[in-house]
Amino acid sequence: MAATTVPATTVDGSILGPVPGVETRSALGWAVSDTLAVAGRNLRGMLRNPGIVVFSTVQPIIFVLMFTYVFGGSIEVPGVDYVNFLIPGIFAQSVTFGAVNTAVGLADDLQKGIIERFRSLPMSRAAVIAGRTIADLTRNLFVIAIMVLVGFAVGFRVQTNALAFAASILVIVMFAFALSWLFVNVGLLVANAETAQAAAFPIIAPLTFASSAFVPVADMPGWLQVFAANQPVTKAVDAVRALCLGGPTAGSVIASLAWSLGIIAVFAPLAVRRYRRLA
Repeated sequence: MAATTVPATTVDGSILGPVPGVETRSALGWAVSDTLAVAGRNLRGMLRNPGIVVFSTVQPIIFVLMFTYVFGGSIEVPGVDYVNFLIPGIFAQSVTFGAVNTAVGLADDLQKGIIERFRSLPMSRAAVIAGRTIADLTRNLFVIAIMVLVGFAVGFRVQTNALAFAASILVIVMFAFALSWLFVNVGLLVANAETAQAAAFPIIAPLTFASSAFVPVADMPGWLQVFAANQPVTKAVDAVRALCLGGPTAGSVIASLAWSLGIIAVFAPLAVRRYRRLA
């Protein structure tokens, strides 16, 4: 009698991989199935703990209101209304700060032994961390949507067209996905969620505040401008601004995508290797 396809499942019935020795679908098919199952598990966890999403949106909203109504009057950007200059920076700031949740979530799963349970199952080794990044990408899409609404509410207006604006969202989503892979490594290297959060801050603070997110790079001290003009957050912000407000676009978009792809190319393999080496 021909062998049948029998998937392995968790206690809640989620498909997680093939039974060894039993004919199954392709390895790629199982890897995709495993990844989606883990992503679904993480998304359900977010729904059960809505505070994660709430605080992910409250923080950038506070930044929008603070910089628009408190600091905006003292920051001048030639030729551009400050709110139009600010909102693309808020998009990048939101996903950069939000990427910390990837590290915190993985570190929490490690501390609770959930990762060890996953590792004992016949499932793709990359699925656990890929599922985490996909779930966090979904959360980032929600946060970006909220920021778009808040931006329009405080006066942000797209100066180009709907297609360019959609492209700007794709650029920032790609950047968010890349950052998640960076912070997967942070989450796998620390002992608990509190340490993950503390370890992430020295990464996100200089990348966010020493960038073009809130002020023009030209207004910074000369010694800081070289770093600020060429780091990944600035490239993402410049690409989104160009797509939303007009001006030279191709160079900024290519630079941002190059940074995003480069981060994934470096940190995704490192994350998979680190996961495989966990004791």
